[in-house]
Amino acid sequence: MKNKVLLCDDEKHILRAAEIKLTRAGYQVECADDGQEAWEAIQRSVPDILVTDLQMPRMDGLELCRRLRENPNTRHLPILMLTAKGFEQSHREMVNQCEVIAIICKPFSPRELAQTVERVLNGTYGAAACPSGAAPSSAELN
Repeated sequence: MKNKVLLCDDEKHILRAAEIKLTRAGYQVECADDGQEAWEAIQRSVPDILVTDLQMPRMDGLELCRRLRENPNTRHLPILMLTAKGFEQSHREMVNQCEVIAIICKPFSPRELAQTVERVLNGTYGAAACPSGAAPSSAELN
């Protein structure tokens, strides 16, 4: 059975590039245009991993993560956070509070995203150096 990945970003070109790469890597991929759409999709069917942007309309990535962590059914869902290079330290601290596994800075390589997803799902993320663009979460550093 294929692992299910939910991609959430309001930038269509990023969604499409990541969707193509992850589909070719053998994942079942669902896409959402914003946090609200992702939240609704997760209520229907919980994915194996969520890859979400930080800044989006209707519901941003932080609010989505907070809701997921408050829900017993999604509390342990692995989350990768996508964000622009100008990521501020205050945002990093908020993301770490949401127990995000990794922060991946845009622009990123779809190949490296697929590799990170694979390593998270097979339990080896953090066992080797992070791919360029992926920063370890506070949980990985401890």
